[in-house]
Amino acid sequence: MTETIKVLLADDHELVRKGFKLMLDAQPDLGVVGEAADGEQAVELSRRLRPDVVLMDLHMPGMDGVRATELITGELPGVRVLALSTFDLDENVIAALRAGADGFLPKDISPEELVEGVRVVHRGESAVAPRLLTRLIGSFVRATPPRSAPAELTGLTDREREILVLIARGRSNAEIAAELSVSPSTVKNHVTSLFAKIGVRDRAQAVIVAYEAALIHPGE
Repeated sequence: MTETIKVLLADDHELVRKGFKLMLDAQPDLGVVGEAADGEQAVELSRRLRPDVVLMDLHMPGMDGVRATELITGELPGVRVLALSTFDLDENVIAALRAGADGFLPKDISPEELVEGVRVVHRGESAVAPRLLTRLIGSFVRATPPRSAPAELTGLTDREREILVLIARGRSNAEIAAELSVSPSTVKNHVTSLFAKIGVRDRAQAVIVAYEAALIHPGE
């Protein structure tokens, strides 16, 4: 029997929470274990219930979703956060990804997309489509001067640096393998090593590192 993925809902609108609960509880492998109306409650319930995934609205009164995400991911590494926003291009989304969120979805997505997003995040992958991710981040780094490359980047091999740039351009592992004429398993090994060296958990954070180190620029 498949183990149920435990989901915590964090949104200040009760009707939104009810709608999400109906969508998720209808799935045999998903179950809502708690509901929070603000960031402080989300942190408290995450500590107590240890959900697998938190659906985190970024705009809530009091403690917002970004700060709550930072506290949850910093204290509870086994709990993954999927950020939600009414706006596709929202500067708070970038802040949430930096804070440790494992993905971002707009709140007007279909039930099927929401359900799949929760499953993807639970598997340890990013729930942000690569090309949406690059467009999203590119929109908010245009006015940000590039920082010096972090020390971790100096330890990358030429191949790892090349793969980081391709990830930042929205390429999947399969596309990277085809472009570099190597096997997908080889790319996966490089990605695992790359992520460990630059201290990121997923592709979302890796793209941010690439932009901030000026390895890639908006529009590329």
